[in-house]
Amino acid sequence: MPVPIILNSETIYRGRVFDIRVDEIRDGDVEYSREIVVHRGSAVIVPVFDDGTVALVRQYRHAAGKYLLELAAGTLEDGEDPETGAVRELEEEIGVVAGKIEKLTEFYVSPGFLTEKMHVFLATDLTETSQDLEPDEILAVERHSFSALRDMIRKGEIEDAKTIVGLMLAEIKLSSVQKTII
Repeated sequence: MPVPIILNSETIYRGRVFDIRVDEIRDGDVEYSREIVVHRGSAVIVPVFDDGTVALVRQYRHAAGKYLLELAAGTLEDGEDPETGAVRELEEEIGVVAGKIEKLTEFYVSPGFLTEKMHVFLATDLTETSQDLEPDEILAVERHSFSALRDMIRKGEIEDAKTIVGLMLAEIKLSSVQKTII
C-alpha cells in the first residue's frame, strides 16, 4: 500500500515534554487533517532484585487524577539512546544501578495521535546507590513479588499499560531463563 502524502504540517504548540502539530494528508483521493502529539519517546525499566521482587514507583498522575503504581520511566533526551535513558531513569527514580540490562520490547503508546514509542528494559544484578529525583518527581518506591503484582493487575490496582506490559514480559523472560538453567 502506498503511504499517504503529507501536504502540510504545522506545529501549533511547543512544550517541555511534547509538541502538537496539525498535518494535512492526502491518501489516494481523500484529504484529511490529523492533530499529532509529538514526543521523543521514553525508556521504561523493570528492576528485578535478587530476591525476585520488582521495584516500582507510586506517584500522583494528574491526568488520571490519582496515585498510580508504575514502573520507573522517563522521556528520552534529544537524540538519547533508549538503553542510556533506561539506565538514567533506573538510578534517578529507584536509586540502583544494574549489572545487566536487556531490552524486552518497544511499542507505540497510542499511534492514532501520539508519536511516542516506549522502550522497555529488564534490569538485574542490581546495586543500590541513591535516588536523584527531579524537583517535580514526588514518588515512593515500592517492592513487590511477581505473584503480588499479578494479583494487583487482576484486581485493577495497577492500571498503567507500560507497567502491565513490562511486568508480563519480564516475568516470562525470567521464567524462561530459569527453565533453561534447570
